[in-house]
Amino acid sequence: MAFNYMTEAGLKKLKEELTRLESEERPKVVHAIAEARDKGDLSENAEYDAAKEAQGMLEMRISQLKDTIANARIIDDSKLNTTEVQLLNTVKIKNVANGMTMQYSIVSETEADLRAGKISIATPIAKALLGKHVGDIVEVAAPAGKIKFEILEISI
Repeated sequence: MAFNYMTEAGLKKLKEELTRLESEERPKVVHAIAEARDKGDLSENAEYDAAKEAQGMLEMRISQLKDTIANARIIDDSKLNTTEVQLLNTVKIKNVANGMTMQYSIVSETEADLRAGKISIATPIAKALLGKHVGDIVEVAAPAGKIKFEILEISI
């Protein structure tokens, strides 16, 4: 069994999505199926097929959320340290080639949001950073070739 390590806020967000899907979206899909069924011949009813497909996708997402929530393990950020890069750390790095700096928080796959600066622990850059210290140079394989980054700062 694989645990899903996440923050309390990340777990809360997943639970809210699950509640919304079960209480709002599921009844809408059931209603759409009933409406499409009332239109007659199901063998050539595109609305019915679309509604059934939407139901399948919705139930799959609900199942995924329930599994993720059931295997969730909250990380106590008071026990995190900043001596080396680990899950839930925020890392400031500098591209050695062009001097550009960026900052990312390393989070679980379910909490990743690049626009918010949160990258999944499964990404190549996060994997390269894990366990490293301030001042270390890491090499990340990217589509354009290998990129070197210097770790400038590790924070919570």
